[in-house]
Amino acid sequence: MSISNSESRTTEAAPRTEHSTALRAGSIGVMGILFFVLSAQAPLTGIVGASPLAAALGNGAGAPGAYLIVGIVIVIFAVGFVAMSRKIQANGAFYAYVTAAFGRRVGAGAAWLALLAYSTVQAAMYGLYGAAFSGLLASIGVSIPWWLLALVTMAGVQVLGSLNIELGARVLALLVGLEVAVLLMFGFTVLFRGGGPEGLSLATSFSPEAIASGAPGVAIMFAVASMFGFESTAIYSAEAKDAHKTVARATYLSVGVIAVFFSFISWMLVSYYGPSQVIDAAGAALESGDSTAFVLTPMVELFGPWAGITTGILLVTSLLAGIIAFHNGINRYLHSLALRGSLPAVVARTNRHRAPAAAAWIQTATAVVLVVPFAVLALDPVLTLFSWFSGLAVAALLVLYMLCSIAVVGFFRRERVTGQLWQTLLAPALASVLLAWVLYLVVSNFTSLIGGSAETAVALLVAVPLVFAAGVLVEGQVERRQKTAALGHIS
Repeated sequence: MSISNSESRTTEAAPRTEHSTALRAGSIGVMGILFFVLSAQAPLTGIVGASPLAAALGNGAGAPGAYLIVGIVIVIFAVGFVAMSRKIQANGAFYAYVTAAFGRRVGAGAAWLALLAYSTVQAAMYGLYGAAFSGLLASIGVSIPWWLLALVTMAGVQVLGSLNIELGARVLALLVGLEVAVLLMFGFTVLFRGGGPEGLSLATSFSPEAIASGAPGVAIMFAVASMFGFESTAIYSAEAKDAHKTVARATYLSVGVIAVFFSFISWMLVSYYGPSQVIDAAGAALESGDSTAFVLTPMVELFGPWAGITTGILLVTSLLAGIIAFHNGINRYLHSLALRGSLPAVVARTNRHRAPAAAAWIQTATAVVLVVPFAVLALDPVLTLFSWFSGLAVAALLVLYMLCSIAVVGFFRRERVTGQLWQTLLAPALASVLLAWVLYLVVSNFTSLIGGSAETAVALLVAVPLVFAAGVLVEGQVERRQKTAALGHIS
């Protein structure tokens, strides 16, 4: 714990030198962090991409209830997560907490898992972004391959990620605000009209029977994917205004907002089509090869052609916002690892904007390495790059959630903190059990999630324990080198 606290002070108060490692303290507040989180969750992408799959392959009209179930699980997890954020202030979040409980090696394994999850989900978003942007341009007669658009965007994101974090927050606020606005416009229009042909019914979407119908595991799996990124609230603790309060407020606010938002919009989609017709409508959209029609068709029917075009444009900007958010999050993970000595010191260097510029270059290079092979092999960016890597990211992140919950219990038992039994023991223990159940659902439905073969599913899932083990082994070597160097210095 002393390492984490001293590291936090170093991050916030380090003097400017030729090669500074200091981030810009106090540069972002609750709303700024909230927009980074909402951008990572890409609300429009989540609704357009996940809702037809959750309805057609999952539990149909009960899909909105799945979002609430997952929201409840994440809120319970967040109780222990926030308790740790008040004790351990480091912009590494997950791995900082795991390190505090179980030591550097296990913490490094968690860090590598986090980097795997964030890097692969960002690469997945580049695939969907490239395909959506290319399709949008093709509709006006401009033909540009998806991979070229992705590479050009990587360069732009690299530039933005090297600037002041406040600028990034403002860009994301605008993009997220627009996509949320168009979805709320749809939702409230359906609500005020009293729904579709079968009216409005809470029971058909939120009753236990509705949620448990069909294949609820599939719907819950997509709901987890839609919640991806809320934990990044703690990543910005070194740059937050009054980090103790800001991280906690941003965490609970982001979880609550996204769970209610996704539940409401998906419920309005169910109401628009009718509970008895929604599965057929979602299935028809999937069979047509354009699953976005499940959401875009109601938009056009309610508001006219302009709404379909606008939503298509906002889908691209939604993905761009998510890409920017993950770029910033990965940078700060790498920066924190370098501060702790787990990566070369050069990675911790910041530029005149106090942005982690060295880490930004590594992150961009990683994105190129992950995306380019799919372009070279002429693989479908949606059916392979997006589907495979998003599934892998969900599996890796759920393991991280479980590790973090167990770490909360271990840390507070060791510190012998009295009182706060709910925050330090009961909630994280319950979260561990619930997350294990969700992970089981994801693994058992993984082939459906990635839309690939069983062999591909196994290959992707095996990457999770392998990457964790690699992180532990590499950190062990780093520790040994540091001890040898320290002994040599003393002698």
